[in-house]
Amino acid sequence: MMVTVGAVVLIGLYIIVFSFAFLRHASFGGAATRTALFLASPFQAAISSSMNFMDDIWSHYFFLILVSRENDELKRKLAQAENKNSQCREIELSNLRLKEFVKLKDQSPFHLEAAEVIAKDASPWYKTIIINKGIDDGVSDGCPVIVSEGIVGYVLTASSSAAKVILIIDRNSSVDALVQRTRTRGLAQGNPNGVCRFDYALRKLDVKIGDNVISSGFDGIYPKGLRIGYISKVIRRNAGLFQDVELTPYVDFTKLEEVMVVLSSSIRDKVDRDKVDRDKVDRDNVGD
Repeated sequence: MMVTVGAVVLIGLYIIVFSFAFLRHASFGGAATRTALFLASPFQAAISSSMNFMDDIWSHYFFLILVSRENDELKRKLAQAENKNSQCREIELSNLRLKEFVKLKDQSPFHLEAAEVIAKDASPWYKTIIINKGIDDGVSDGCPVIVSEGIVGYVLTASSSAAKVILIIDRNSSVDALVQRTRTRGLAQGNPNGVCRFDYALRKLDVKIGDNVISSGFDGIYPKGLRIGYISKVIRRNAGLFQDVELTPYVDFTKLEEVMVVLSSSIRDKVDRDKVDRDKVDRDNVGD
């Protein structure tokens, strides 16, 4: 409102100035012109300053809009780059895990079938997982499940395309086991807290913290020599027949994503097949 009033006053003073310009030959006209210019100058400066201020605000407004749009575009591109980087990192980690599985499969004397973990039991009392391989892939009830670190569990039940695996930390799971150093035998019994008990280890036998524990092969499920875990606690009481021993599994069950299923075919089948393959290669070489 003030700017409008000032503009009107300034226009009026300009009219007066130009009117007096025609009277420049008279001394009174020159004095009036100078008086009008003197009075108009402050208003002219105020109007110019206001106009410059408004121009500055207007230009900065559009500049801020452009900057805001550019900022949004950069944020979008950054989010895309971070998402792509995350995907690449996930592929890299997956490749590292798969390399370990390939190495395990090449070195193992068993028939192995790779499977992906697609679900986990949410109950704190039961420790099971679901894998995406089943009867159609040769997986059957009782098949051991392993990773490169050691035993995971065994197939509890299998359908055509999936299977339920009970983990060795489930309270209903047990593995006939040996302390590798001393051959002390015991039972690796599941425990919901994420560790196992090493039950029935005689008190008089030598069991130490850090001892490696492997499967004995006597339970009819797990082949002999598979890694289970290490002794993490030993309590040898003054009385009683057995020691209280805690066993920590090598497998981190919170990070299971892929596993290997030991198929029911025996080691002898694999050895025989390998022997047949070698004989065939030998015959081919002789023929050449």
